[in-house]
Amino acid sequence: MKRLVVIGSGESGTGAAVLAKKKGWDVFVSDKGKIKDKYKQVLSNHGIIFEEGKHTASLILNADEVVKSPGVPEKAVMVIEIRKRKIPVISEIEFAARYTNATLIGITGTNGKTTTTFLIYHILKKAGYNVAMGGNVGKSFAMLVAQGKHDYYVLELSSFQLDGMFRTRINIAILTNITPDHLDSYHYRFENYINSKFRITRNQTKEDAFIYCADDEVIKKEIKKRRFPARLFPYSIKKKIKNGAHLEKEKIKININNSRGIPSGQTQLNMFVEELALQGKHNIYNSMAAGIAARVVEVRKSDIRESLSDFQNIEHRLEYVTKVHGVEYINDSKATNVNSAWYALESMQSPVVWIVGGIDKGNDYGMLKELVKQKVKGIVCLGTDNKKIQKAFSKVVDVIVETTTADEAVRAAARLATKGDTVLLSPCCSSFDLFDNYEDRGRKFKHAVKSL
Repeated sequence: MKRLVVIGSGESGTGAAVLAKKKGWDVFVSDKGKIKDKYKQVLSNHGIIFEEGKHTASLILNADEVVKSPGVPEKAVMVIEIRKRKIPVISEIEFAARYTNATLIGITGTNGKTTTTFLIYHILKKAGYNVAMGGNVGKSFAMLVAQGKHDYYVLELSSFQLDGMFRTRINIAILTNITPDHLDSYHYRFENYINSKFRITRNQTKEDAFIYCADDEVIKKEIKKRRFPARLFPYSIKKKIKNGAHLEKEKIKININNSRGIPSGQTQLNMFVEELALQGKHNIYNSMAAGIAARVVEVRKSDIRESLSDFQNIEHRLEYVTKVHGVEYINDSKATNVNSAWYALESMQSPVVWIVGGIDKGNDYGMLKELVKQKVKGIVCLGTDNKKIQKAFSKVVDVIVETTTADEAVRAAARLATKGDTVLLSPCCSSFDLFDNYEDRGRKFKHAVKSL
C-alpha cells in the first residue's frame, strides 16, 4: 500500500486525505498548527490518523508522495526536508485530478477569479449541467471528487495551487489579469509569479481552450512570447475581437466561431452592459470570460444571457450590505491588493468614504492616487500600521482617520458620510493584523453596519 502524507489540514488537506483514503492509500495528516474541530471530525470519521502542533519526521519522511496544502510555505522546515529527500510534493488539485475524467474549467488571475468562478458555475448549473464548484473557493476539489461524480468542475486556482500542479490538464483555462501580488512568496521576482499563473495552460491540447484578458499588459506581452496548443479566446473592452469577446457601443459581443459543433454565423451572443447583474468595468471583464467559457461547453445563448442578468454577487466582493440614513455600505473585504481596490473605487458612482488598511504586501498606492482624488471624500484606516496609507493620500484627501476595530471604522465612516454617499470597505491589504481572515473582517464590518 502506497503512503500519502498530507501537510496542512484545512479544507484542501482534509479533502485530499479523504479522497486518498477512499482510493486505498495509507494516509497520514500532519499540521504544525491546530486543526479546526470540524476537520478533526471529518478525519476521525474516515479513520485517518493525524497529528497537530508538530511534524513528526519519522511519520512524514517515509511517504511515497506528499500533498502540501496551499497555505503551507515552501520555506517551512519540514517542506525543505521533504524536498531534500526527493519525495514528490504535489497540490491537492493535482492529486484529485487523477481520479476524475470530468471537464475541468480552471480560473486564475490576481483579481476577478472568484467572481468569474461563481458566474461560470451559476450559468452551467442554471443550464442543467452536472457541475460542481471548488478549489480555492468553497469545497476542495478532492472532497468534491470523493463525494460524488460530476461532468464538469469549475475550479478557482491560486498561484500556490498551480505551483503544485504538474500533469493536471485544465480543459478550459481562464486567466483574468496579472498584477504584482504575493511577491514575498516568489523571491520578490514578478516573473516568477507570472510563470506561476501561466501554469494553468500547462498540458493543454488543441482540444482545449485558453480564455484571457487581451487588455492586460502583462498577459499581452506573455502571449507573444509563449506557444499555446489550445484554442485561444481573448476578450477586450478596448478593441474588436474576432474570436472571443469585446465591447461595442455598450454591448458585449461574444463570438467563438471555431467551437466544435456550432455552425459558423450562429455563435454570436449580444448583451447590453446595463443588463448585467454585476456592474463596473471589472465585471464586464468577468462576464465576458464566463460567457466565453459557457459558449465553449455549448450552453445556449438564452441561458447565458439570463444567468448573467440574474446573478447574485458573492459575499465580501463588492457586496451591498444596506443603506443607513441615505448612505450605502459596501463590503469588499476580499480586495486584498491595490488592483482589486482600484476596480472597486472605479465602479463607485457616488462620493466615497473609503475604509482601507491591514497588512501591506509591498503595495504601491501610486496607481490609486488619481482615482482617490476624484472619488474619495474621506479615508478611514483600519489597521495597526497606517503610515504608508497616510503618506500616500494625505495630500489628496482632507480627512484621514485611524481606527483598530470594525466597529470604530464603521462609526467613523458614518460620521464622515452624508446622504447619497457610499461607505466602501475595500482594504487593499491582508487582514491578519486585526482579523482571522478577510471573511472575518467582512462579517465584522457587516455586523457593525447593522448595529448603527
